[in-house]
Amino acid sequence: MNWANAGFTIFGTHVLWTDLIGNIAALSTVLLAMRKSIWTWPVQFTGSVLLFIASVNAHITGNALKQAMFAALAVYGWWAWRRGTQNGRQLAVRPADWWERSLLIAFMLLGTVVVGLLFYFTGLSWGAHEPLPKGAFLVAADAYIFVGSAIATWAQGRALVDFWMVWVAVDLVGVPLAFSSGLVVSGTVYGIFFVLVVIGFVKWLREYRSSSLAVAAVAR
Repeated sequence: MNWANAGFTIFGTHVLWTDLIGNIAALSTVLLAMRKSIWTWPVQFTGSVLLFIASVNAHITGNALKQAMFAALAVYGWWAWRRGTQNGRQLAVRPADWWERSLLIAFMLLGTVVVGLLFYFTGLSWGAHEPLPKGAFLVAADAYIFVGSAIATWAQGRALVDFWMVWVAVDLVGVPLAFSSGLVVSGTVYGIFFVLVVIGFVKWLREYRSSSLAVAAVAR
């Protein structure tokens, strides 16, 4: 038996161990990020490896490439947060300024188009082998999730509050795509993510406002 396909059946649905454990790690990553724990990044790296395997088995190329990207960005995030917490400092979070936010939106839109074309003409996306219009939708969804995930993780490494809302935008597409592809655990966990990222956004924003008020009070 192929170990990558190992799992169990519940209510008539086959659940992969790689999908289940990988998503438990991914869910833990969100909870750790809320607490600004440095362990966010090694846990993300581990979950990415497992979900890469699950995505390859499900033929979701865009998601598989996304997990490979997550593993690489986890290294960057570890370095950035370690640097931001040197000498016992608390990781300082902040909203993106207008220029950074404009760049995030521009890269999201332009990146989706460029990556979508790349996925389509190279056949990297499973959707490229499907008839139109379904194929075009799957390719666009793969590209959107890939680019959005890259932007969100990069912004998280920079401790930008906005990264939570980028994840909300990604989950709006990722949840239905996961369910339609048979990754039941992933679809369920992405739905939970949707709720958690909103909570995380509120938590980080409140922390930023509290620290800003404290600095302003000291400056008076």
